Amino acid sequence: MPSDAKPNLTPKLRFPEFRKAKGWTEEELRIIADPVSERADNEDANNILTLSGEHGLVLQSEYFGKQIAGTNADRYLKVQRDDFVYNDRVTKASAYGTIKRLTKHPHGIVSPIYKCFRFKNGEQPAFWEWYFEAGAHESELRGLANEGARAGRFNVSIERFLSTSVQVPDPGEQQKIAECLSTLDELIGAESQKLDALQAHKKGLMQQLFPRAGETLPRLRFPEFQDEPEWEEKSVGDFGEVVTGSTPSTARPEFYGGGIPFVSPADISDLRFVDETKTTLTALGFDETRPIRANSVLFVCIGSTIGKVAQNRRECATNQQINSVVPNAEHSGAFVYYALVKDAERIAELAGIQAVPIVNKTLFSSVTLPVPKLPEQQRIASCLSSLDDLIAAQSAKVEALKTHKRGLMQQLFPSPLEAEA
Repeated sequence: MPSDAKPNLTPKLRFPEFRKAKGWTEEELRIIADPVSERADNEDANNILTLSGEHGLVLQSEYFGKQIAGTNADRYLKVQRDDFVYNDRVTKASAYGTIKRLTKHPHGIVSPIYKCFRFKNGEQPAFWEWYFEAGAHESELRGLANEGARAGRFNVSIERFLSTSVQVPDPGEQQKIAECLSTLDELIGAESQKLDALQAHKKGLMQQLFPRAGETLPRLRFPEFQDEPEWEEKSVGDFGEVVTGSTPSTARPEFYGGGIPFVSPADISDLRFVDETKTTLTALGFDETRPIRANSVLFVCIGSTIGKVAQNRRECATNQQINSVVPNAEHSGAFVYYALVKDAERIAELAGIQAVPIVNKTLFSSVTLPVPKLPEQQRIASCLSSLDDLIAAQSAKVEALKTHKRGLMQQLFPSPLEAEA
């Protein structure tokens, strides 16, 4: 081998039948793929596709709710199933642009600003989809980036793009890798559907367990409470102390980096509890805040995420975007959480339309909700908590599968960067 020749690369993880096979060969994309240059016809004008980093190639009319391209599609490129489209636009999610395969539609047309290509016979499109998703081509795209971007695009020609290099295994190994990752993706999809079903069941159950607007009795009541009186209308302020958060001085580094959670809206997810926070406080910093007792209810009252709700397992502090309800002895913290989740959208609407939506402490405290006696509160909370435990476990299962997939992808494709190192 000449001294300047690049060695064939081998992935860290290989299926048994390929472990003794030669390394992957390096080829320019143009050797195994051709540019797509067929122009659109007038009858294609209703099949305009747009490239989404999250959803892939989708109909523009469905993605935006309308067709935003002009009526003249003569310059658009016609693509078919298994063709690839490269958008060289720089975004926060994709520093070197995005490459996606057309899988959801048999054909369509795309803007000529995209670079379109089609793999030759013998190549496995599904493998190359995973190759690009795994980031195996990023070192080559980084080379395009080094040539400079204008107006957020690299503005490279399709010929220049196809001159970039890829690592090519034989078709049998391509197929095996594609089948492995596609099977894992299907499993993730199936488990995600289970998660969606649990969340939908919870939403429907909450609609039954809480009275509708203007009513004082739920449609579904546990047997032991069938003869109990109607629920009583109470304000959020009646549930306990309402505390608006505060932020210790960020100019004092000794206030930050300890073990005490400091909750901001970004820490609140779809799950019930906030277990970790991006920012933590020291004891000194915590002394500068308004402490929130464990198992209180945190409600985002300012900003674009107004209406997010959570509970804290540990004593914590929050920033000023959050109003917390510290329940008194007459009210279950878990019940208050579910009651506020159910009415979160209605409460958020009280902010009206303004640059920075806000429901201040006084307005938040005055919001009224129907409430049963404490034993029924606890029974409802126990039922929904059990369902939340299932949702949390299923969510963790989905995330574990996604983490496994990411790790598998890193090992199934060789890294040119490691070879250079």
